[in-house]
Amino acid sequence: MSHHSPLDQIDRENVASLEVAWSYDAGEASEHDVSQIQFNPLVVKGVLYGASPSLRLFALDAATGEELWSFRPTAGGNAWNANRGVVYWEDGDDERLLFGAGPFLHAVDARTGLPVSEFGNGGRVDLREGLGRDVSGDLMGVVATTPGTLFEDLLLLGGRVNETEGAAPGHVRAFDVRTGEIRWTFHTIPQPGEPGHETWPAEAWRTAGGANAWAGISVDQERGLAFVPTGSATPDFFGGARAGDNLFANTLLALDARTGERRWHFQVVRHDMWDRDLPAPPNLVTILREGISVPAVAQLTKTGDTFLFHRETGEPLFPLREEPVQTPGLPGEAPAVSQPLPTRPPAFVRQHFSLDSVTDRSPEAANSVTSRLEGVHFGPLYTPPSLGGTVAFPGLDGGAEWGGGAWDAETGLLFVNANDVPWILRMVQFGDEADSLSAQIAQGYLYQCSACHGLDMSGDGGPIPSLVDIDERLGFLDLYRLIRDGRGRMPGQAGTLEWWQSAAIAWWVYYAEEEDVPSNWAQNAGDSKRFGNAGYQKLLDADGLPGSKPPWGTLTALDLSAGEIRWQVPLGDYPKILEAGRRGLGAENYGGAVVTTGGLLFLAATPDERFRAFDKLTGNVLWEAELPASGFATPATYEAGGRQFVVIAAGGGKLGRPSGSHYIAFALPETD
Repeated sequence: MSHHSPLDQIDRENVASLEVAWSYDAGEASEHDVSQIQFNPLVVKGVLYGASPSLRLFALDAATGEELWSFRPTAGGNAWNANRGVVYWEDGDDERLLFGAGPFLHAVDARTGLPVSEFGNGGRVDLREGLGRDVSGDLMGVVATTPGTLFEDLLLLGGRVNETEGAAPGHVRAFDVRTGEIRWTFHTIPQPGEPGHETWPAEAWRTAGGANAWAGISVDQERGLAFVPTGSATPDFFGGARAGDNLFANTLLALDARTGERRWHFQVVRHDMWDRDLPAPPNLVTILREGISVPAVAQLTKTGDTFLFHRETGEPLFPLREEPVQTPGLPGEAPAVSQPLPTRPPAFVRQHFSLDSVTDRSPEAANSVTSRLEGVHFGPLYTPPSLGGTVAFPGLDGGAEWGGGAWDAETGLLFVNANDVPWILRMVQFGDEADSLSAQIAQGYLYQCSACHGLDMSGDGGPIPSLVDIDERLGFLDLYRLIRDGRGRMPGQAGTLEWWQSAAIAWWVYYAEEEDVPSNWAQNAGDSKRFGNAGYQKLLDADGLPGSKPPWGTLTALDLSAGEIRWQVPLGDYPKILEAGRRGLGAENYGGAVVTTGGLLFLAATPDERFRAFDKLTGNVLWEAELPASGFATPATYEAGGRQFVVIAAGGGKLGRPSGSHYIAFALPETD
């Protein structure tokens, strides 16, 4: 995984002349459902493959943007998960695309867009099967968000699972690209007799979930090694039922790509209580030590750290230190006493929150943030979740995110765009029983809905909508059907709730008055030791901007051989900042970069709807273009018809930005 292109037709000298070469509207953008496109286009033999917001796969002439064919999955096509890419495989005249939509892995003929009938069941494999556990009651089960990785005739694949109690296990599996059969499985929640089983309760392998490789897998083809980053065990923020370090959650695994046998591993977070998944595929890099080239693997983290290991042995290439965990945590919790961190390179985001961290944008903004911090815990990086709230800095998304890093062997630099904003992690204690029918129904909302929509039903101001005044936007039966069936990114609850339970939650959301909301959700907790997230909440000021001092988003060049930051610049701006006549404060960003031999780094990712080209040696912006919607995706650059193009999916739909559906390709002006 490098995000590097050898193309150099577009370079520092001429990049300012880039213009739109073609534009393709994939359609299906939905303002109501806040649709997105996170797809990294793939170009093979002059054909560009992309996906629409509803996961319709299509093929375009890469030189003109003309549609060649379209494939709509028979099920899962309107799934609530994003898709970040597709895999191409060929053997002679057999050319296939491996494409994930909802819980299904599809094989599609790359020339015609028709299903490959001999793959799986009529052209698709159900990822919920073959887990050794029935997950039919969990409508999420396993979904393919990030594309798999090819090794010979195997597709190595993880997947996204629920982040709550009862989630599916995060097995890593290798599928035969011809038949769809599972060739090997690695249990990230070890079973009896497997290494790591002792780091869990004895029966956890039967019921525990998560520890899934959702971010993507990198393969060293020469050495036959697959490098697999995993996420946290579930539930995310309370581990009372999963005492121990919980291998192989939050771990970089090196597996034999042919057999799935473990070669080495390193656990980045022990007994995770902060949802600190490894958020990006590792980069395979080469560093210099005393003039000798060393094969290495670099793993970026949500905390803003870069772990560097010898690819073959797993030996850390810079010394590590242990960061204390602020104990004891919630009742029934057993935190690890410390967590490993690299001494070099330096963290590329801030990791400690104090009152000195509060925004200085204006006195009013600072006062509004300070008032929100009353009763909230904050301090070092690993401050545990609490009932009063704990500041997570960087926020729960990171730090580094799924866009990952771009590695440039020519300069020895790893480029990473990152978020640098605080969130509040507030927990609520689940009660044993409620003392009234209204309170019982309220607890149903608490268990099923509050982790996303919040205790106050206000959502997150982005893709998770507010439920306040839902009666002005939906009829009651429409709301009930939405809870039952799901829509957009929201999974349906038909497999986990009885019809009357869904109806009761719909009634409570639709008709409850303010006085019906329990003033203390934990008032009937009794001796319960169950805790859950009270909703994803950013620490914002009164204007809805981050509550910390800027920059709020950055682009950083890391010199991996020296273990130093070569340069760092603010990345993007919030529209509100631009409207106020300011710029250069940075903004949250989603999607990765591509670096070229032409000396450039192409990156969108920001809410200001800009696509930029940076000088990879300095971080200076050399070109930018306005997009029809924010490009929360990773671009691609390719050559077609003798011209170099760079293309980005402008899907919007995050950070409060409107949704879009266009793919925009840029190139230098044609010459006679």
